[in-house]
Amino acid sequence: MSRLELNPNFTDPDAFYAALTETHRERSEEQIERINARLILLLANHVGDQAVLEEALTIAGRAEERPAQATAR
Repeated sequence: MSRLELNPNFTDPDAFYAALTETHRERSEEQIERINARLILLLANHVGDQAVLEEALTIAGRAEERPAQATAR
């Protein structure tokens, strides 16, 4: 079974960030959400491995829970 790559694996992270922000520039929030959804689906299709995708979803979901837990204290 494949595992999700959690170590830095970008060939050029700054270039990717610049391209991503440029794609979002001067778009509405709704357009940005649609772009991000399509990007997620394209990358998920590229990964292809259901176990890896589920691992990514689990990790992403945990990251979203942390701020709510911190404010509950």
